Amino acid sequence: MIPQDLQAYLVIGIIVISFVLIYKQILRPPITLLLANLVFVLTGVLSVPELLDGLSNQSIISILLLILLTAGIRKNFDIERLFDRVYQNIKSYQGFLLAMMAKVALVSSVMNNTPVVAAMTPYVFNWGRKNNVAPSKLLIPLSYATICGGMITLIGTSTTLVLNGFLIRNGLDALDTLSIFYIGIAVTIIVVAFIAVIGYRLLPEKSHLLEEFNKNRREYLVETCLTENSPLIGNTITEGGLRNLTGAYLVEIIRGDDLITPVEPDEVIQPGDILIFAGNTQQITDLVTGNPGLMLPATASALKHQQHKLIELVVGNHSNLIGKKIQDSDFRNRYNAAIVAMHRNGERLSGKIGDQVLHAGDLLLVFAGTKFENQVDLYRDLFVISQLREMRKPAKNQVLAISVMGLVALILLITGKFSLLLSLLIVFALMAGFNMISMQDVKREIDLNLLAILVFSLAMGTAVVKSGAGDLIAGSLIAYFYEWGDEAILAALLVVTTLLTSFISNVGAVSVTFPIALALSETLPIDSHALYLGIAFAASAAFSTPVGYQTNLMVYGPGGYNYKDFFKIGFPVTWIYLTVVFLMLLWLYF
Repeated sequence: MIPQDLQAYLVIGIIVISFVLIYKQILRPPITLLLANLVFVLTGVLSVPELLDGLSNQSIISILLLILLTAGIRKNFDIERLFDRVYQNIKSYQGFLLAMMAKVALVSSVMNNTPVVAAMTPYVFNWGRKNNVAPSKLLIPLSYATICGGMITLIGTSTTLVLNGFLIRNGLDALDTLSIFYIGIAVTIIVVAFIAVIGYRLLPEKSHLLEEFNKNRREYLVETCLTENSPLIGNTITEGGLRNLTGAYLVEIIRGDDLITPVEPDEVIQPGDILIFAGNTQQITDLVTGNPGLMLPATASALKHQQHKLIELVVGNHSNLIGKKIQDSDFRNRYNAAIVAMHRNGERLSGKIGDQVLHAGDLLLVFAGTKFENQVDLYRDLFVISQLREMRKPAKNQVLAISVMGLVALILLITGKFSLLLSLLIVFALMAGFNMISMQDVKREIDLNLLAILVFSLAMGTAVVKSGAGDLIAGSLIAYFYEWGDEAILAALLVVTTLLTSFISNVGAVSVTFPIALALSETLPIDSHALYLGIAFAASAAFSTPVGYQTNLMVYGPGGYNYKDFFKIGFPVTWIYLTVVFLMLLWLYF
């Protein structure tokens, strides 16, 4: 226990340390936030019930329900076919960019951002390939559109839902949905227009990993055949000395019309087998040269038909694989897949794949086995960028159900008959009743890492309020910016929130800045709605770095981006976005 007058300084210090740990990727965000809150409990800043209060928070439950509803829609409808109909007549790059961003923003206003990006990415890739446009010219705009679109409605992003929960818990008026709409529409239109007309010139043009793979296959994979009397025949992979190679990795065996991948250590080598190795090609060449049982074929004919076997993945920013060597992660058994190439920061990594330590945003190329899809859904550590399966066509009664659900939800929300949570529960019950969401879907879609971040972020916000850290920071802002007026204090609050969200998360930024806004509203003659809406929008201004927002990280690897690429386009977009938000707040509340 520490004295009350020192608790504010303790909380500020712990938040700064947490910021550094998350930014430097020393600890994963859920672990960092858990440790920070445990310090608060042990020092008497928080009680245990306050630490776990988020588990019963209506806003967090609403966020989880929205994720499940979005998953149900994605599961039952052919989203890509809908995209084909919408964009089939658009051939120019700028035309597609404008149409894509506008429509994605609209969808993101009522659906969770992450699955929207996951569903759109394969389509954007295919459109780019057909029209000779590099994916790097399209993927950052895709992410930015979902960020802006999510701010059009109260349910569009976790930022507004979490903040709304803070307001209700403190006995304050809920966020004004009409003001959210006005500001959200304004920033979306202006950001989309800026990128489509001017900002696209700031986007990098980089060759896509799969295209590079096709042009330089032998840099990634080498096909080997068995010699006529190969001593490897009849031996297992381990007995033949092909299990632990230096700079190389056996990823598959082609046996007649059968494809064996991943290759188990007890697999017996048979006559006529074609062995495919990945990794350091020089080491593979040395292996073949020094092994009388293998030879390089004149043509790599078997590889010509393997394009459809490749699956492209991105390591999520909450993945349990982060910080682990591939060889220690049991990747092959865990996912029924073998990694054949790996990219980071736009560059292909060299050396033995198994020795590489996985980072958030890493792009992986894998040969997938038959169980791969189920394993990825089970562990939820990876985002699948390439399309794995066709969506099933919903029955007529399900189409009717979707229409009824949409109408019911709209009426309930507009009339205010029920709360947002109750409205979502009704829609969820209808989808479950029509067998559009199963218990397996619920287990698969609930992200425990996300839940931990939400709960612990709320607890951190409580610590900022109870300790007086919010009052302390608010007083400092007032003292420094007082002579420039209330507008300057509002602008400073926007900038502080934006800096936080660029390196931690939108929920974390809101949790830290809400108590500051609360203290400012009690001191200054400013309409409190301006302050709360200001931090809501600023907490979503995560354009300048790939780590500030989940959708940025999802496109980071596939686009071959680096931090500089995000900053080059994200910096002007951030300031345009904040300027529009600031001017709209002045117009509405000053």
